[in-house]
Amino acid sequence: MSYAEMNEAIFRLINDLGKQFTWLNPISVVTAEYTVYALALSMLVYWFSKSRENRIMVLNAGIAFIIAELFGKLAGQLYFNNQPFFELANVNQLVERSVDNSFPSDHTILFFSICFSYFLMQTNKFRWIWPVVAICVGLSRILVGVHYPGDVLVGAILGIGAAALVYAVRAKVPLVEPLLTIYEKVEKSVLPPSWRPANPGPGFKANKQ
Repeated sequence: MSYAEMNEAIFRLINDLGKQFTWLNPISVVTAEYTVYALALSMLVYWFSKSRENRIMVLNAGIAFIIAELFGKLAGQLYFNNQPFFELANVNQLVERSVDNSFPSDHTILFFSICFSYFLMQTNKFRWIWPVVAICVGLSRILVGVHYPGDVLVGAILGIGAAALVYAVRAKVPLVEPLLTIYEKVEKSVLPPSWRPANPGPGFKANKQ
């Protein structure tokens, strides 16, 4: 079985679930389209949580996303496929999209790079929710008919790889701390003391230098 045949077969297996279990459709749409706002909110909450380590985590996540997205654009130059709803018949398409190259999934890159950055830096027992969220979003992009499994898989690999790279490099070389220090000096002159970040709280991995 070729890659294209396997990609289509797995897509059908997942996408057809919405035809068999219609209650999945609204959940898939919300997860695929609106979870991104919750992710953005999480970054704002962490940034203004008064924890410097939270801010470093957010910056690391942002850097990981940029790296993963750059590699994603390169991958998109090397391989091309349109969205499944355009190429295949009888797709359970739940959202509207313009037709272009869907490889790899930008949504998946975004969620895996940021969620796995959160996962790597946190140590509390709730950190496992982030990989679960990323996986659910990736699957939802297939369920709504806008991505093949291959689009999602490559996006996930790029996101995880970038998050792991930034985390590993930061353990040896401070990436964002100097810039954050400059930013916080400016912030202190503008914001009242109650808004200023405190020392890192429990539940986060310390930077080993």
